[in-house]
Amino acid sequence: MSRRVAYVNARLLDPASGLDAVGALLVEGGRIADVGPDLFRDGVPEGIERVDCEGACLAPGLVDLRVQLREPGEEHKETIDTASRAAAAGGVTAMACLPNTDPPVDDVAVVEFIARRAREVKLVKVFAYGSVTRGLRGEQLTEIGLLKEAGAVGFTDGLKAVADARVMRRALAYARGLGALIIQHPEEPSLARNGAMNEGELSMRLGLTGIPPAAEAIMLERDMRLVALTGARYHAAHVSTAEGIEVIRAAKQRGLPVTCDTAPHYFALNEQAVDGYRTFAKVSPPLRSEDDRLAVVEAIADGTIDAIASDHAPHDQESKRLPLAQAEPGIVGLETLLPLSLELYHEGRIGILDLLAKLTCRPADLLALPLGRLAKGAAADLVLFDLEKSWQIEVERLRSKSKNTLFDRRHVRGEVVRTIVDGRTVYCREA
Repeated sequence: MSRRVAYVNARLLDPASGLDAVGALLVEGGRIADVGPDLFRDGVPEGIERVDCEGACLAPGLVDLRVQLREPGEEHKETIDTASRAAAAGGVTAMACLPNTDPPVDDVAVVEFIARRAREVKLVKVFAYGSVTRGLRGEQLTEIGLLKEAGAVGFTDGLKAVADARVMRRALAYARGLGALIIQHPEEPSLARNGAMNEGELSMRLGLTGIPPAAEAIMLERDMRLVALTGARYHAAHVSTAEGIEVIRAAKQRGLPVTCDTAPHYFALNEQAVDGYRTFAKVSPPLRSEDDRLAVVEAIADGTIDAIASDHAPHDQESKRLPLAQAEPGIVGLETLLPLSLELYHEGRIGILDLLAKLTCRPADLLALPLGRLAKGAAADLVLFDLEKSWQIEVERLRSKSKNTLFDRRHVRGEVVRTIVDGRTVYCREA
């Protein structure tokens, strides 16, 4: 018989159905056999393992749209194993990895390699993006159809924008015919070249080349015209500016098939974090002004921003402990995705179900994955978390191989208690 586990005394949170009630959930054979407020009201029958959630929140596991795994090629920074352990500790049960590995994910063999390594690690679910262009060079399209057939869940050139309009138009046209999603790093490269931070008063004072907010909006405005021309699905990654958000908002109002995400550092921090030449605050796109930060918060609340992704970008000390202009961009984020996102709820900016939707069912839908739901028959990918638990992020406790976080010693509320993938507990908080 399949092992059966009952999670009782839980606050069930399912953004897809709107469920928010105290109840129970039954797992059998790696799937959700039953769920609801009336389940096991008269007690759990014999033969079923009982887990008392003690009032903690039980929700679908997080689906992270944007993760850099570094394997193959830069295993000294991160591996599928270490990233999976970090994801499990953060309540992430599925993640999509960028193609900027070495070799890049521009060939079926690399997609199959990542899938095989994830099966060997057997912790969280790992999906791969295929690159839009060969070698991430922005010139020749990859075999989008073959990559999709091999399991690629979307197509992006990662940290590089597809800058050539003709190439992007062809990519969108092919993607539409195949039902594929194109994900763009929305930054006009010539405006962003050699940029180390946001362009403004602070960059001038620090003597650093800045990246203007217009670099994001210009690329998005061009791409919206190409989307209108082709009718293809288009997703803008980690939007960071008020100008860019307005372009996306207008495109949605026109009915274009456009979506977008952001990352916690774009609503939890602003460009002032760079002051003092702090290389851990160098990210791509850069941290923006306070007005831009508030625009991101507003866009999350009003639904313009569809999803929140960790934008996990692990780097070793040698890549970060350099002059700011030479340092690699990016911070780790898998283990801080949930508590930093919950700040928006605790500040009264957004309801808990609306917030969780951007971390679970909405990203799953964007990638056409049957995940992110508390429903009978769905995969038992779950996160149990204490919504009110206060704690402090400590870099030395991060499970990621790299420790480049901006949030060391930050006080947060909301802690992962247990993470379950296909019915298996892959993380349990230390008592």
